[in-house]
Amino acid sequence: MNGTKAVPAAAIAELRTQTRGELFAPGDPGYDEARSLWNAMHDLRPALVVRCADAADAVTAVNFARGLEIPVAVRGGGHNVSGSGSCDGGIQLDLSRLNRIDVNPTERTADVEAGATWGEFDQAAQAHGLATTGGICSRAGVADVTLGGGFGWLMRKHGLALDNMLSANVVTADGRMRTASPTENPDLYFGLRGSQSNLGIVTSFRYQLHPVGPLVVAGMVLHPIERGREVLRFYRDYTAAAADELSAWAAMLTSPDGHKMIAILACHVGPVEAGRGAVEPLRTFGPPVMDMIQPMPYVNAQSMIDQSFPSGRFNHWRSHLLSALGDELIDRLVDGFAAFASPFSSVLIEHLGGAMGRVPAGQTAFPHRSANYDVVIMPMWTDAAGSESHLRWADALWSAIQPFSTGGIYVNYLGDEGEEGVRAAYGSNYSRLAALKDKYDPGNLFRFNQNIKPNR
Repeated sequence: MNGTKAVPAAAIAELRTQTRGELFAPGDPGYDEARSLWNAMHDLRPALVVRCADAADAVTAVNFARGLEIPVAVRGGGHNVSGSGSCDGGIQLDLSRLNRIDVNPTERTADVEAGATWGEFDQAAQAHGLATTGGICSRAGVADVTLGGGFGWLMRKHGLALDNMLSANVVTADGRMRTASPTENPDLYFGLRGSQSNLGIVTSFRYQLHPVGPLVVAGMVLHPIERGREVLRFYRDYTAAAADELSAWAAMLTSPDGHKMIAILACHVGPVEAGRGAVEPLRTFGPPVMDMIQPMPYVNAQSMIDQSFPSGRFNHWRSHLLSALGDELIDRLVDGFAAFASPFSSVLIEHLGGAMGRVPAGQTAFPHRSANYDVVIMPMWTDAAGSESHLRWADALWSAIQPFSTGGIYVNYLGDEGEEGVRAAYGSNYSRLAALKDKYDPGNLFRFNQNIKPNR
């Protein structure tokens, strides 16, 4: 859909009387701010922005959109690289005001509204010494991360964010509010855990929490990129022997003073003394030119890379899931990084496995349980005029390492790779999800996502 579809003024006026939240149409004060997203690649113009005050507003907006045959995009934190939190010509349903968090320390659960960020969630849970797996950028939205999977520092110990989702309240395309859990609408519960917003708009979650912190051993070590091959081979061997309490990710990046570096970021979520021992090989190998690993509050570990992902820059991610880090793959990664075109660009390798890998592939919509690593190529730049060179670099490196891929892609890192990319993201669960799409959204009202097209 191109351009902005006009919504009749009378219809907007009527909707204002039915909702408690804010509405922004093109030309209204605040419209441009309301439609903005984290990734500057996406300058989208919805026909209407509805900033919900409560879950009832979401029901009203869905019924309104269905009646006018206008599709709906769902904005939680607005941090998704694909820009799916907004749209051209449809309704942008903004959940950012729905950010209440209620922690039950006795049951070790939390009820979290879908507009909350991970920083807000972590602060509330850590007040009781608890946490659950969540994204490692504190400004990212809880819903954005969870509904696609939920990688984070706790995933090797406690599974993905979606593995810790006990239930969800969701508005489906027919305007009904449903609860999805193992006992209520279990098919919807399966589908929500990995299929993004394809099946409905989640307005709140209930999560399982776990004792974490308050101190964890975390941080990073830095080496010059000239030692990149050596460092990545050490990283491969180190992660192969890691306990579930330890997550270690490698990143090729540029330091603030302009030097190309390779970093290993780590977080150990067990007792501090055990953590000190677990990270000691990272601190002695090389040795690193900089060592920033130390005991720190868990909330600090969760936000230690926030400054690397500011709003308003151009971003385009390409990724592959991997079974192993072979020598040839490492060579191609290091050589490919050398051709980057922006000092803000990076290549990230995430270590998976542990508890997240022990869940059967068919238990949730996220199917890629056997992958051991994920590599993410992340060009980031500030000048739109240079976009083509940054995209070429990412695509060339992605193609160079494709022979080593499992064939799967983490859906939260997927951009606009078309149906082939969508099928790679949902993998063996695609046909089951398509059947759920037929049941819960046969008209594809929720299409601004990594879209599973209904069969009807």
